[in-house]
Amino acid sequence: MRLKYIIDKKYDKSFVKDEKIKKNFDDLYNKNLKYLKETQKLYQKSWNKINKEFSDYIEKETGYKWFYPVYYCVISVIHRGISNWGTDNKIIRWWKENPYSQRRITAHELIISHYFETYKHNYKKYKLTDNQVWALAEIAAFALTGLTKKSKQFWPWDYSGYYTNHNYPQIVELQNKLKEPFLKRKNFDGYIKKGIKLIKKYPKIKP
Repeated sequence: MRLKYIIDKKYDKSFVKDEKIKKNFDDLYNKNLKYLKETQKLYQKSWNKINKEFSDYIEKETGYKWFYPVYYCVISVIHRGISNWGTDNKIIRWWKENPYSQRRITAHELIISHYFETYKHNYKKYKLTDNQVWALAEIAAFALTGLTKKSKQFWPWDYSGYYTNHNYPQIVELQNKLKEPFLKRKNFDGYIKKGIKLIKKYPKIKP
């Protein structure tokens, strides 16, 4: 898998829900376009240093190959981070970050996409809602970016580990319950099935 950072105004704007922001979006975008382009270069240079190792790491840990040979990260003037729920090969990341520290959240968004694609191709029979799959994907991303020795090589300055002080308090209880199953997993499929069993107790969970 190769990640390519791109500029895509239309895609970025399509996720804006606030009407006031949407009204001023074009002006804001045009004023910051040169910075977006510079950020694109800096992010790409940083990510290229870990791309192959990270790609191989996720395939080895999950047992599933990436579903696209190339993924795209849209540099956003508004959004801090948006994944996709197994619908395409694009994610979104904010432009106002350090080129190195942006790696972990970028990886997090990619893993969410990978988890959704894995579920849709192999576990659809369990009939979870998209919101339930989202919760499991988020938790898996925290695990794969914070609980393994290998992951720390990609962002050695980050000591937050499997942190729970994030923007989704509604998943923390489940996240804590899935920590040991991840650490003691024999394979990722076993971890996925454990998550599916537990998420059944949270039918109304949502982002």
